[in-house]
Amino acid sequence: MNIRKRFEEEEKLFLSPHAVLSSETKGRRIPEEPCNIRTEFQRDRDRIIHSKSFRRLKHKTQVFLSPTGDHYRTRLTHTLEVAQIARTIAKALYLNETLTEAIALGHDLGHTPFGHAGEAVLDEIHPGGFQHNKQSLRVVDVLEKNGRGLNLTAEVRDGILKHSKGRDEILPENPELLPETMEGRVVRISDIIAYISHDLDDALRGGIIVKEDIPRECSEILGTSHSERINTMVKDLIFSTLETKEMEIRMHDRIYKAMITLRDFLYERVYGVHKVHGDFIRAKKIIMELYQRLNEDDAIFEKEIGAIPPGSTRTQTVCDFIAGMTDRYALHLYEKIFLPKPWAIF
Repeated sequence: MNIRKRFEEEEKLFLSPHAVLSSETKGRRIPEEPCNIRTEFQRDRDRIIHSKSFRRLKHKTQVFLSPTGDHYRTRLTHTLEVAQIARTIAKALYLNETLTEAIALGHDLGHTPFGHAGEAVLDEIHPGGFQHNKQSLRVVDVLEKNGRGLNLTAEVRDGILKHSKGRDEILPENPELLPETMEGRVVRISDIIAYISHDLDDALRGGIIVKEDIPRECSEILGTSHSERINTMVKDLIFSTLETKEMEIRMHDRIYKAMITLRDFLYERVYGVHKVHGDFIRAKKIIMELYQRLNEDDAIFEKEIGAIPPGSTRTQTVCDFIAGMTDRYALHLYEKIFLPKPWAIF
């Protein structure tokens, strides 16, 4: 019995013509024998979940630096929320839900410690710059499994690489800026639906803002609670997309503009305020000094990292090492290298 083939036949019957069929994947960079139980995208999802870089996401910052409260988001919980939202949308649009989930679970594997502050400083000091989406692809292609990588399918790799948008257009008109698959495009917009909702929720919980600070049009259009905002955006995306002739990912202008307004509000009133930003200034100092010391001090490099992998350089090896750190590991290593230790007198 070949269970995989049965799944593949079911996809042909039920999925949208715009979905990527598992049986029609562009394949892997290194060909592998197919599994007789799981589809290719199931295998990708499983490889990501079992990876070390995925487990490290639980101790990486989302918005607040090493939060002590039980209910603040981490990079891992953000990733799971993106995956849940993206799966809901993909299922409603009859897209490949497993491909969508694999992209969502892998999209932030290359994120640095200390959130975007860590990314910003590595982008500033590392030759060639640094972008977490490119690093996420490097993680799955090169760094995982002791340099062998996860050997994921082309569709998952494309979705991971092109999920990022920063403050650029969420749905640009230029198709070259978008993932090739509908599933990848669903993850791209699910990412912002997730973070503008949960970052606002965390900011309220942390006392950075109060409800009265939120732009009135955002509350009136999107809703006043975390669940209402997500429900509004997800439903609008699904029904707006179904209204298009070629099923292009779309939202009604009113909802889309409210999303942009809320994103801009978060950048101005949450991410950039001193209470949050002050910690990230100190975090940047930690990343910068670790990067410089590991590049300059042979003894520390050999002790903490070891050797330069084949095909890499010292600066790239240091960058990979730092980008893979959790917040607490970066703090521990900084203390270990830079802070004086008390004498033990017997």
